[in-house]
Amino acid sequence: MKEHEFNVRVRYSETDQMGVVYHGNYAQYFEMGRVEWLRNLGISYKWMEENGIMLPVVSLNINYKKPARYDDLLTVKTIFKSQTSVKIEFDYEIYNENKELLTIASSILVFVDMKTSRPTLPPVYVNEKLSKM
Repeated sequence: MKEHEFNVRVRYSETDQMGVVYHGNYAQYFEMGRVEWLRNLGISYKWMEENGIMLPVVSLNINYKKPARYDDLLTVKTIFKSQTSVKIEFDYEIYNENKELLTIASSILVFVDMKTSRPTLPPVYVNEKLSKM
């Protein structure tokens, strides 16, 4: 499962005075996409944190093509790009109901040991899941 899609409706509170999604809210859409991608793979952020692993974003690059607007039903596509010893990379695409590409993005996250705050290898269970990609 290299890709995962989910839908989210734009709430009024996520828009600016023009009814356009405020640029900072896209990071939340991408996070929801990653969480659901991992959950669909059988991994949860909660499980990782309970096992002493954090997965912070260390890089996020966003390219806005067209605006998303209040009450749009968005499709957020999360695409697994690669995984190295401590890093995992994703690409994202956001579409509106007319299948128009609105936004593309990429992110890099690092597996971090919560006790030491240092990069670490992912748990064996996570590595097993990711190695099947």
